[in-house]
Amino acid sequence: MFTLATWNINSVRLREELVLRLLREEAPDILCLQECKSPVEKIPTEAFRALGYTHMVARGQKGYNGVAILSRLPITDAGDRDYAKLGHARHVAARLDNGVTIHNMYIPAGGDVPDREVNEKFGQKLDFVSEMRDVFHADKPQKSIMVGDFNIAPREDDVWSHKQLLKVVSHTPIEVEHLLAAQDAGGWVDVTRKDIPEGLLYSWWSYRARDWDAADKGRRLDHIWATPDIANAAHGSRILRPVRGWEKPSDHAPVFASFDL
Repeated sequence: MFTLATWNINSVRLREELVLRLLREEAPDILCLQECKSPVEKIPTEAFRALGYTHMVARGQKGYNGVAILSRLPITDAGDRDYAKLGHARHVAARLDNGVTIHNMYIPAGGDVPDREVNEKFGQKLDFVSEMRDVFHADKPQKSIMVGDFNIAPREDDVWSHKQLLKVVSHTPIEVEHLLAAQDAGGWVDVTRKDIPEGLLYSWWSYRARDWDAADKGRRLDHIWATPDIANAAHGSRILRPVRGWEKPSDHAPVFASFDL
């Protein structure tokens, strides 16, 4: 069995101590980070290694984006893809010795206006997810786990108000449609919702809220998916909401799942 976590850290160097705290207190076997905002060579690996996370596969970028997979288990680099040809460090894959491939994904946020005619970033987001769909259609993934900040909350109970967020980027019908098409193309199983099928569930709360906890206007933007051949091995999903309340936090909370593989 291994436990995996995904977390948009919003600068791995700025929040190194938070990563270390999570590794000490929760000790996942694998931690996938997004929005590292760092070249690979400047990720603070020494402190992670001291806690037993001696393996890392990452793609970096100065000041923006960036994805990393930290592991206590041996992993090998399984490549990356420049989705939508944006030139961004938004995807990296690693393979475990048991043959399971882990994809760490950071889908673009998409800006503020849900209209590609006036907002280039929204178009890039849709193109990114469309290419994910096409890739999964062409080469059906097997024995794979895909995690990350997808920047889309697909279900009505993945947001604090479905009605009020229908025209807000991250929950618009066209984004949800694109994400579900990508999910269907790969046969991916939403592990979090497999384990927690009912009820409001969030992994992100805006920095803009004066008291995020009391307001509780969250969205579930962070996901763990698995291919059907291993999805039944997943269990124990949870979102660590208290982490959002740590000092100088990311606006995302880590999402966990365990796999008996």
